[in-house]
Amino acid sequence: MSNKFITIEGLDGAGKTTVVYRITKYLNKCGIVNVVTTREPGGTPVADLLRVLIKYGGPINDPIDSISELLMIYTARFQLIKNVIKPALSKGYWVIGDRYDLSSQAYQGGGRGVDMLLLHALSNKVTSILYPDLIFYLDISPELSISRIKNRIMLDCFEQESLIFFARVRSCYKKLASEKKNVIMIDASQSLEKVSAIIYRYLDWWLIRSRRKL
Repeated sequence: MSNKFITIEGLDGAGKTTVVYRITKYLNKCGIVNVVTTREPGGTPVADLLRVLIKYGGPINDPIDSISELLMIYTARFQLIKNVIKPALSKGYWVIGDRYDLSSQAYQGGGRGVDMLLLHALSNKVTSILYPDLIFYLDISPELSISRIKNRIMLDCFEQESLIFFARVRSCYKKLASEKKNVIMIDASQSLEKVSAIIYRYLDWWLIRSRRKL
């Protein structure tokens, strides 16, 4: 069976990292053992350095502008694509990503209000070489997002944003999910077991369908 690139999207606290882990384990049980997982921003030495600036900001006397933030995110993503994701796929590995391009459109476009023409230009330039085969969008309300992350030891710049910010991000996510055929939207306010079961059913259908095409 040909390998695939799957990404997980959603607000902070939606359960993305856990779902990436569970998908990996489920694929292993299905006989797919060559799996690479990624997270954004980060995943390469350069991208990890940028991750710190993106998530925690610059010095007090040199705050990071939303455009600078966007450019750093796409720089980190390009490094990840070129140095990790594409090489893994070329070797036949499956890649499961914790965030990808939909995050930028939702957080920087919807949340920050960055000019969508600029965002789309960057997106087309950076991600046109690689688009996910399947995207799981874990949908939760802004209120639930904040309630799930509020007790974390250290909140990053995004996690400290307002309810209104998260509402804008969610609205953009839902719009994107409705427009793209490869996005599966899942109610992530349910228990992790229920969310996982839904994802496994989609994966089963997808794996069976892929085998029939061989």
